[in-house]
Amino acid sequence: MNKKTVAVTAFALFSLFFGAGNLILPSLLGFKSGDLWWLVALGFCLSAVLIPILGILAHAKLQGTMFDFAKKVSPTFSLVYCYIVYAISIALPSPRTASVTHEMAIQPIWNSSSLLTSIVYFVLVYVFVVNRSKILDVIGKFLTPGILIVLVLIMGAAIFSLDFNFGISQFNNSFTAGILEGYQTFDAIGAVVVGGVIIISINLKDKQASYETKKGLIARAGWFAGLGLFLIYAGLILTGSLFVDSFDSEISRTALLSGISQKTWGNTAALLLSVLVSLACFTTAVGIVTGTADFISGRFNDSKTAYTITAIVGCILGVLMGQFNVGYIIAVALPALMFIYPITIVLIILNVLPEKWASAKVFQWVVITTIVFSIPDFLGSIGWGESISGLTQYIPLGEAHMGWVLPALVMFIISNLNPNKKQDVSS
Repeated sequence: MNKKTVAVTAFALFSLFFGAGNLILPSLLGFKSGDLWWLVALGFCLSAVLIPILGILAHAKLQGTMFDFAKKVSPTFSLVYCYIVYAISIALPSPRTASVTHEMAIQPIWNSSSLLTSIVYFVLVYVFVVNRSKILDVIGKFLTPGILIVLVLIMGAAIFSLDFNFGISQFNNSFTAGILEGYQTFDAIGAVVVGGVIIISINLKDKQASYETKKGLIARAGWFAGLGLFLIYAGLILTGSLFVDSFDSEISRTALLSGISQKTWGNTAALLLSVLVSLACFTTAVGIVTGTADFISGRFNDSKTAYTITAIVGCILGVLMGQFNVGYIIAVALPALMFIYPITIVLIILNVLPEKWASAKVFQWVVITTIVFSIPDFLGSIGWGESISGLTQYIPLGEAHMGWVLPALVMFIISNLNPNKKQDVSS
């Protein structure tokens, strides 16, 4: 395992997580965080960097597929979990890429409707999905470096030229606000979905590599990729916090990112960033629809008909949801994320832990507990917060929308004290 292989794998992982849609989240988070930007950054990077990288480490340990993540709970649960994750992927983050493209690249130049943008966008997505063109792979090699260069220039200009005058944080709990906004990156889900892709790629390049060699390669590459993501996200949050007096307090995520790039390096930089982000959004959408179609096709004996139907459904959902603005899609995504994200986080952590602490029984009880205590947060996210306020105030961290954390931890400890645990592990 040489340094070049580690570097190439780390960059591949970084590119997979560095979704263009994610770029619009940190800057507004920083804009609202004021002098507590560093606390918000820690929370955001906990859910948007550390947990996804742990997901990659779990894949390095399992060296299987997404199905393997939840099969210890039960094969049926794992299958249902996979279906839910793919359904969320094509219904929310995929359409969001079209919305980001419209707001950053189309609307500022052409006064066309978001519906027209979504239709053209997903017709092209469908063409690329059914033809599996390699053009996107070639383009992708230049997109991430291009976006990184522009972002580093923007952050550098802001950090080294502006006074560090911060406003007052708009969040009641800055750390929790960062964690919950990190959910919107979908990166923990992305780790579960795309981690298997990395395993397959490594197997194809070096069929003779041992289990331990591949595990070490993915682990080292994962930590390097995580460091890169941490620096970019923290830099964008800091940059956003420095512009607190430069924009209207109700500015949208896309408008803020475009506005910051324009104020630091002018219209050329803003236009370049918009084009690069739009291309990266497109490759992300193609990847999500293709991955979902591959999964459904695999459930039907690699049926081409199932693949095509799934691609069509994915693109129709993209058109229906993609015509809405980014803020609306993020708001709609919140209930689904408040439910599926805690389950995903727990599955990732349990899969990283040694087998002696993560038997099938531990998986089952901890996941069940997480589901039960995620229900109040889910209900609160769909507007029932006041009706269940009497319940959430008695759940530790319930008012911070993290009510599942301590119950899951307690159940983890209790289930590991089970005298039959050793027998369960061996079985």
